[in-house]
Amino acid sequence: MSGEQAAQDSGAGDGETPTVWDVVVIGAGPAGASAAHAAAVTGRRVLLLEKADLPRYKTCGGGIIGPSRDALPPGFELPLRDRVHAVTFSLNGRLTRTKRSRQMLFGLINRPEFDAALVDAAREAGAEVRTGVTVSRVEQHGPGVPDRRTVAVIVNGSGGATGKRDEEIVYARSVVGADGSASRIGAHVGVKLDQVDLGLEAEIPVPAAVAEDWSGRVLIDWGPLPGSYGWVFPKGDSLTVGVISARGDGGATKRYLDDFIARLGLAGFEPSVSSGHLTRCRADDSPLSRGRVLVCGDAAGLLEPWTREGISYALRSGRLAGEWAVRIAESHDAVDARRQALNYAFAVKAGLGVEMGVGRRMLTLFERRPGLLHAVLTTFPPAWRAFAGITRGSSSLAEIVRTHPMARRALDSVNRA
Repeated sequence: MSGEQAAQDSGAGDGETPTVWDVVVIGAGPAGASAAHAAAVTGRRVLLLEKADLPRYKTCGGGIIGPSRDALPPGFELPLRDRVHAVTFSLNGRLTRTKRSRQMLFGLINRPEFDAALVDAAREAGAEVRTGVTVSRVEQHGPGVPDRRTVAVIVNGSGGATGKRDEEIVYARSVVGADGSASRIGAHVGVKLDQVDLGLEAEIPVPAAVAEDWSGRVLIDWGPLPGSYGWVFPKGDSLTVGVISARGDGGATKRYLDDFIARLGLAGFEPSVSSGHLTRCRADDSPLSRGRVLVCGDAAGLLEPWTREGISYALRSGRLAGEWAVRIAESHDAVDARRQALNYAFAVKAGLGVEMGVGRRMLTLFERRPGLLHAVLTTFPPAWRAFAGITRGSSSLAEIVRTHPMARRALDSVNRA
């Protein structure tokens, strides 16, 4: 039975027994597709819902670091647009220095291609996919919920030729919310945030000569606003140029992007896309579940606080959410469902949560002493090797701080200042 037909048959108004999916995943970005894949490979009935038509554009630098590669489905072929072997660092346009590596540091992708390929992988694993539908809410109690093992997912369809949006109910034994940083499912769970940043980005087509100059190299510019930085990521015949800073002064962030593009000599090229996006980091005590509903990725506020890197967090938390959603679906009572949800939260916090804690401390250091951080990265070889190891996935910020006393003492001393 197709996902569309099963969803249509899920209504119980005609007296028929409603179809109940084992796992319904809301949102088909990296987190949602990863969750759907992880659940589907177990043989469970999985439905993946996405409000947009795929492929669709997403504001994102598109850097695929080692932890992202390690979290991809087995056999997944990355649609890489470039392979990065060099990083140019600058301090608000000054003190520019390029560091190189013989090994690839990370890869660059276009999100429409990447996301669509992840959805294809989930579909091939057995998940049903529906696009063009919006989930307005989920209900775990009330007259629309047949029993305590079931979650009602309220879906608004596209309406087809009539334009009228029809409401329907999809039933599930467990639900994964992966519907982005403005998540409705995150609101249902009660996700709490303690850091919100504004990212602005332009996709700039460039001539072959300009593209060749950037091939294999990215730029990271530590910006003029506290905690801000800019980037240039080459992707064949175009450059992804963006900046990010704390939300609150959008005008200053826009000026930084405009100045950054002009300084790079790219102001004469017309962007094919200009976009903006808010990134949100969870508070330490923010919940990751409510009843039979889990959240992951941006919907859970999971991303690295310093760099705001989110793809690896989406893939890793999505895979965990899919695995534990299956266990929740198998739970026959609220006590066991709660136990599995707590196990999911423990798994996220033990891995990603620890990394986020170190990332928050790095952000504090960066906000206070960007010049120091720039000097250390560009002149102290162990720091560059640590950066390269993190991007390749052979190490992590948390591991470096845990295993290198000097790094731990330096971070402690700056954070206490």
